[in-house]
Amino acid sequence: MADPRNDHILARDLAVEAGKVLLAIRADFPQDGDPKALRDAGDRGSHDFLMDALAQARPDDAVLSEEGADNPVRLRSERVWIVDPLDGTREFSERPRDDWAVHVALWERGELVAGAVALPARDQVFSTDAVPAIPEATGGPIRLAVSRSRPPAWLPGLVEALDAELVPMGSAGVKAVSVLDGSTDAYVHAGGQYEWDSAAPVVVAAAAGLFTSRVDGSKLLYNQPNVSLPDLIVCRPELAEQVLAAVATLEF
Repeated sequence: MADPRNDHILARDLAVEAGKVLLAIRADFPQDGDPKALRDAGDRGSHDFLMDALAQARPDDAVLSEEGADNPVRLRSERVWIVDPLDGTREFSERPRDDWAVHVALWERGELVAGAVALPARDQVFSTDAVPAIPEATGGPIRLAVSRSRPPAWLPGLVEALDAELVPMGSAGVKAVSVLDGSTDAYVHAGGQYEWDSAAPVVVAAAAGLFTSRVDGSKLLYNQPNVSLPDLIVCRPELAEQVLAAVATLEF
């Protein structure tokens, strides 16, 4: 088995290098080019890089990627890399927006064990290789990370229940790590995601000491036959009880 420390380093390095691939694709793409073509080029370029790099670095491990065909061999594997080559494709195509990410996570024998979330356009990476400290609480209203373009219908109820302030942004990864960098206090999502949307943010957030769960408080499970994982909570640990109580009053 690969040394666990090296898995942390590999996850970080892969996320950073895939981010460089994406920045180059973005820089070389014509300014008047079709945004969909840019999104497709980003998805494909980052996916191809990650698949090639993992095949070289961890040839015996399985991979679950948003942009690849789901190989059922992963369900018989002890180690599975769960990757989102480009989280926030819309934001990636809306230059010069920087709220998009690369997710790389490792699942091993039932648990997420390593991962990284890179924010290439911000030159940032959050990883289990060097777990960041949770910033001090602000003492003000709870700040909720929310979708800039697709706020859910249940959001006003959560805002009222928590007396919260909204902080709009793109990309699930960016929203999750906003709790880590102190930009927000909580991220609540319900309405459709997949394992690759949350695996890397969750393993990094949990390693830092943040609370992570499904919206009903149950554990987030990965490398499942059905890769749909539609809801998520990431929040400061001292807010977990309050956030779960507020979420329990909502109808999704």
